[in-house]
Amino acid sequence: MDVFEQSDKYIANTYRRAKVYFSNGKGVYLYDENGNEYLDFLAGIAVNILGHSHEIVTKTICEQSKKLIHVSNLYYIKEQAQLAQMLVEHSCTDKAFFCNSGAEANEAAIKLARLYGKNRKTILTFEHSFHGRTITTLSATGQKKYQEGFEPLTPGFIYAKYNDIDDFYNKINKDVCAVMIEFIQGEGGINQAQNEFIKEAVNYCQKNDILIIDDEIQSGMGRTSKFFAYELYDCTPDIITMAKGLAAGIPIGAMLAKEHVASFFTPGSHGSTFGGNPFTSKVASEVLNFIFSNNVLSHVKDMGDYFIRQLLSLKDKKASIKSVKGVGLIVGISIDKPCEEIIEKALENKILIGKAGSDTLRFEPPLIVERQHINKLIEFLDSIL
Repeated sequence: MDVFEQSDKYIANTYRRAKVYFSNGKGVYLYDENGNEYLDFLAGIAVNILGHSHEIVTKTICEQSKKLIHVSNLYYIKEQAQLAQMLVEHSCTDKAFFCNSGAEANEAAIKLARLYGKNRKTILTFEHSFHGRTITTLSATGQKKYQEGFEPLTPGFIYAKYNDIDDFYNKINKDVCAVMIEFIQGEGGINQAQNEFIKEAVNYCQKNDILIIDDEIQSGMGRTSKFFAYELYDCTPDIITMAKGLAAGIPIGAMLAKEHVASFFTPGSHGSTFGGNPFTSKVASEVLNFIFSNNVLSHVKDMGDYFIRQLLSLKDKKASIKSVKGVGLIVGISIDKPCEEIIEKALENKILIGKAGSDTLRFEPPLIVERQHINKLIEFLDSIL
């Protein structure tokens, strides 16, 4: 029985998997069981931000695993406290809560917002948003295709059109305690929030004591060339959620909040068995140290600008490219061809790319990507589109 048969027999059918498996990786490359090299422009869906087998990650994993992997949150955890301090100091928040995934981080944010809102329990999210697969974060997600079959959904969510201030005003009401937004919608199609929309929506929320929950699970950790995507705007969210690249491949989630909001959590009101354990916290801290001490954000800006310029040049000569979207290294192109066909052809050419929304090819390479890697992808797109 090979790995494909074994997987099909024993693993739940929740993913449509490409028929390939990887045995190892290094930098921006993955290698299959036959040693074939694949250029990774998906990074585990924005997770492997330092690429594969990065020395900082592997060294920290080895060293910390020999000291302490897990201890209950019933006790103080030095590594967790250090990570919390770093995240707070590089954000507009004051307190951190740790968990194991983006969905869990969003669950924490929703619970905290409803505690803060007291009698106001409704949360406004946006069409084409994606906030997780748990029943409540699925309910927060503004895409019916993910919700079908799982009804009854968790009540208390309403959905407004993204970047439509008139619809925002039509939908919001006196029962809303928070607005939950991705400044760049990842799964929804690499859709970026417009400055004027954010300015007006945030102003309304501030005047009416409505919290801003910023879902940075895919757009955070430097992917936009800012540490957080909200820094692209004149906005300081009340709550921030993050996961994916925070520990560069080790499962982790985090919810950050300003003090006046975070104070609504009290002992017993929320928790996570594995959240903020010494092992994961130490890896995440070293990933952050590397990012801030090695000009990674500046590198993302340079590579992102170059990447988008190349895609715009390609669009000028390819009628099949309808638009180029994104910023930094969260980038997409909307095309008039089936995305699945292009993704399959890319795999045949040993390049890994993804899909976002209905018609958008998604590119989220490791943050250490270089021009020669971008050029290779552009050459492929030029040959196939």
